[in-house]
Amino acid sequence: MPARVSPRFRSALSRGGRRKTLLAVTVLTAAVMTTGALFPPAASAAKPDTVQSSLNALVADDRIPSASASVTDRKGRIRHYTAGVGDLKTGAKVPKDGQVRAGSNTKAFTAVVALQLVAEKKIALDAPVDTYLPGLLRGEGIDGRHITIRQLLQHTSGLPEYLDKGAILKDPQRYYEPRELLDSALAQKAHFSPGAKWEYNNTNYLVAGLIIQKVTGRPLGEEINRRVVNRIGLRHTYFPTPGETTIREPHAKGYHRDTADSPWRDVTELDPSWGWAAGAMLSTNSDLNRFYTALLDGKLLPPAQLAQMRTTVPAGAPGVRYGLGLMSTPLPCGGVYWGHGGTIPGYATLGGVTEDGRAVNIALTAMPGDSATEQHAQTAVETTLCR
Repeated sequence: MPARVSPRFRSALSRGGRRKTLLAVTVLTAAVMTTGALFPPAASAAKPDTVQSSLNALVADDRIPSASASVTDRKGRIRHYTAGVGDLKTGAKVPKDGQVRAGSNTKAFTAVVALQLVAEKKIALDAPVDTYLPGLLRGEGIDGRHITIRQLLQHTSGLPEYLDKGAILKDPQRYYEPRELLDSALAQKAHFSPGAKWEYNNTNYLVAGLIIQKVTGRPLGEEINRRVVNRIGLRHTYFPTPGETTIREPHAKGYHRDTADSPWRDVTELDPSWGWAAGAMLSTNSDLNRFYTALLDGKLLPPAQLAQMRTTVPAGAPGVRYGLGLMSTPLPCGGVYWGHGGTIPGYATLGGVTEDGRAVNIALTAMPGDSATEQHAQTAVETTLCR
């Protein structure tokens, strides 16, 4: 991954990081905005809605097939937006608050489960990987006796990346076992000594997922659904079952193309097993807002573990910092927002929540195309949170 690209979007899945954070998708026309009844009509009549304008521009100027957003204000009022079309062949509308592949947002869910296990004294953050999976991590410069759980969750382990986006796009229906993915990482040389620096990669969360399964004796997806999704009532969020390639609820189709001039390819149906603990989940804009809001409100972790999650290190871009599966990004109007974001072939998501309860999540129906589009989407998040 490029050194300065946001973690949110670096993970094909997952990949997620900062201003170089985003996405690209297609080209189309109509923009439709859905307004919640709690919002007085006079507010939008006074001046153009900046959120809708931003989505319209992503579709018209950045040639993205569709963009959608969910915004929560300080009083908890929610508003949904859409622009573009949900199907390039039929011209179907974009569903209001439809499901998307959430990519690297999955890392935040995985980290929450790991930290719940820390609170239950089943995992120690500064224990080495070998405490739970003896002998798992061995390779050139790689030794699980010297890599801690904290380093996995914070991307300071030095482990190499397992993900080969090109291979995945050649056979998007293929199912991958986690250990198969790990083998491709262990065949490489370590990137640096554990703790020496920060470098985002999906292998860290692959290993974290394996540890969760070993400690709980249950599949990772079941633990995430039970401990996080069901606990806070995320009705449109789930960790897919093995072999599941479709999207369960109404959604805009996701697209991919290799170059700016090549035709769009429908990649909506794929097996996200290669993302697994790092990027397999599906959700909606509003559910992602609810998740990060509940997390910061202390509804998922005890204070001590939430404080650990929010203890950050510099993450490769000015002002951006990475905790344990959670990122903080500075706002031009002051303060920061917390979230993660992610990409996976066909979809990209970004956004976050502020300390005072503002939240926004934007979804695009394709992965990043160029830095300009990434910046436009990032600016849309910042403008929304600052307005």
